[in-house]
Amino acid sequence: MWLLIAFIAVPLIEITLFIQIGGAIGLGWTLAIVLITAVLGTWLVRSQGAIALGQVTSSFSDLRDPTAPLVHGAMILFSGALLLTPGFFTDAVGFALLVPQIRHAVYKAIRKRVTVQGFAAPGAQPRQPQARPAREEVIEGEYHEIDPKAPSSTRKPSEWTKH
Repeated sequence: MWLLIAFIAVPLIEITLFIQIGGAIGLGWTLAIVLITAVLGTWLVRSQGAIALGQVTSSFSDLRDPTAPLVHGAMILFSGALLLTPGFFTDAVGFALLVPQIRHAVYKAIRKRVTVQGFAAPGAQPRQPQARPAREEVIEGEYHEIDPKAPSSTRKPSEWTKH
C-alpha cells in the first residue's frame, strides 16, 4: 500500500516543484540545476560508494558483522538512483541519503524492525541444512535419448515445440 502511495505522490510532488521552480527562475536555470545535481550526485555516489565498499571488505576480513556497511552501501546505491532521476524532491532525498549521519539514523530505524538471525564467518562450519519433507507427488514419464550426431533429417521435432 505504501509503495502505491509513493508511486502516486512522488510524481505529483515533482511536477508541482518543477512548475513552481520553473516559474520562479525560468526553464533554462531549472534544467541546469537538474543536470548539475545529476553530475554532482554521480560524483558523490562514486566516492562514497568506494568508501562503503572498503568498509564491507574490511568487515569481512576482520570477521565483523557486515550488516551496517551493507545497509549503508544499499542506501548510497538508492541515493544514486534518486539523484539520476530528474526532479527536486528525489534530489533532496538522494542528497540526504549521502549524509552519513542521516544514513546512520535510517539504519537505526531499520534495525529496530529487522532481526538478524546470525552471521557466519567464511571458513566457519556451515549449519546443517534441515531435510525437506519428501514430496508425495511422483510424476512418471518416458524419455528417448537422441543421438546428437545423427543427421537432423532423421530426428523428429519435439512435441513441445509444435506451433
